[in-house]
Amino acid sequence: MKLDILAVGIHPDDVELSCSGTILKHIAAGYSVGILDLTEGELGTRGTPELRRKEAANSAAILGVDTREIMKLKDGFFTGDHLEILEIVKRIRKYQPEIVLCNAVCDRHPDHGRASKLVSEACFYAGLRKIETLHEGVQQSPWRPKAVYHYIQDRQLEPDFVVDVTPFIDKKIASIQAFSSQFYDPNSKEPMTPISSQHFLELVKAKMRVFARDIQVEFAEGFTVERTIGIDDIMQLK
Repeated sequence: MKLDILAVGIHPDDVELSCSGTILKHIAAGYSVGILDLTEGELGTRGTPELRRKEAANSAAILGVDTREIMKLKDGFFTGDHLEILEIVKRIRKYQPEIVLCNAVCDRHPDHGRASKLVSEACFYAGLRKIETLHEGVQQSPWRPKAVYHYIQDRQLEPDFVVDVTPFIDKKIASIQAFSSQFYDPNSKEPMTPISSQHFLELVKAKMRVFARDIQVEFAEGFTVERTIGIDDIMQLK
């Protein structure tokens, strides 16, 4: 399945929290988009891997993505060794995305920055023809995405660019709430976490308003880049 955009997260719900508005906007524009979760989020304080898989499927349906795949790297204890890199390389070659969106380069959760580096390296190695991989018994061709962009998560990093997602805010919040085990539920008996408080989703919106302010819209998502980006028409910049 050839994709225009592959959004990668180390935990199920990373993508929803950070760049689902951008996903929705590009799906609406006719682009093909998929999600790749590297782990099942099994170390999360709330929920179970089985439940989070169901929640991820529900969220994928809300977003309308073309595909969602959940790998089984070890939550918290992935190492970034050659075997893990090769498994991600296989997915990059399988989906052949033009653009990869992935975790923040630095964040409160140590997995996020480590995953950011791991995915970025895998995107490079996926383009090397001397690295051979198989998918369903067939040798894969090399593929390197045109660009890797890192979404911004818990820490308020300075974005290199922002995407206006104002028309998609309600559906973004619905996709986040599909992970009902992780976020506010007055009837839950599970321990409280920093993201399960009653006001957490308001914080998500507030951060998006900060990103949006400079381009004079209501809600935006921020990204950092690995290399200089170019445009064709400076009149199209907000």
